[in-house]
Amino acid sequence: MKLTAYSVKLRKVVDIVEPKIVTMKNGRKAVQGFAAEDPTSKVFRILGDKEVAEVEKQIG
Repeated sequence: MKLTAYSVKLRKVVDIVEPKIVTMKNGRKAVQGFAAEDPTSKVFRILGDKEVAEVEKQIG
């Protein structure tokens, strides 16, 4: 599974570079990182309950 997210700044789906898992205030997990095409634009993707374990394995 490749980590992707929608970039509002670039208006398209991009690959996530330097991903890290963060926990939001409501307790849900998300992946935060930078867009591959533009390293200055941050991207954020909220994860579903089924995706969390798979993404944690992939990130390490």
